[in-house]
Amino acid sequence: FIMSKIKDAVYMPGGYVYNCNYHLIWVTKYRKEIFDTNEKVQYMIGLLKHIASLNQIDIKEIEVMPDHIHLLISFPPRLSITNVVKALKGASARKWFSQYPETKQLLWNGHLWSRSYYIGTVGAMSKDVVKKYIQNQRFTKAKSGRKKRTNSSGE
Repeated sequence: FIMSKIKDAVYMPGGYVYNCNYHLIWVTKYRKEIFDTNEKVQYMIGLLKHIASLNQIDIKEIEVMPDHIHLLISFPPRLSITNVVKALKGASARKWFSQYPETKQLLWNGHLWSRSYYIGTVGAMSKDVVKKYIQNQRFTKAKSGRKKRTNSSGE
């Protein structure tokens, strides 16, 4: 196993390597269609890219729909998902309302975003592929002098 062979991985000083990608979706409060012009869409894209750059978040893909956001992101594993979501949603709402204060009236002077969000992991390998890889480790390492395991209990 040679670390330099991991495709699309990020190599950090200090020796750790990661390849963690997430699909993140969140919606506007009351699913209001706030991003209804190209100018507003581009402004939100710019905001999210700027916030991401300040927080070590790599945006790989982004789409701003009239009432929701889709992101494909990656970030170092030392950051928590909760803090990444808070940074993106919180800072973007504050900056949005300073640029478009009239938006607050559409939301009954409320929040730009719904509290909820969806986040799912995205990888080059499926869960089943990784499971089989782990299950076959002892068998594939037998050639290197390790004893072959006959079943999961080690018998």
